[in-house]
Amino acid sequence: MPVITIDGPKLTKEQKEKLVKSFSESASEIMGLPVQAMVTIIREVESENVGSGNVLLCNRE
Repeated sequence: MPVITIDGPKLTKEQKEKLVKSFSESASEIMGLPVQAMVTIIREVESENVGSGNVLLCNRE
């Protein structure tokens, strides 16, 4: 059971559905496994909880 994890900004339900469909179908084709075997986890991360270098994403200009 392959697990696909996506960390990113807040998304709409429609965006999540598209991501899950796209990633799971692509991984299924590449790995030669049924799409039903794929598990996708989406973790929404606020920009104030992510740093790039020594700056929080919410403070980047």
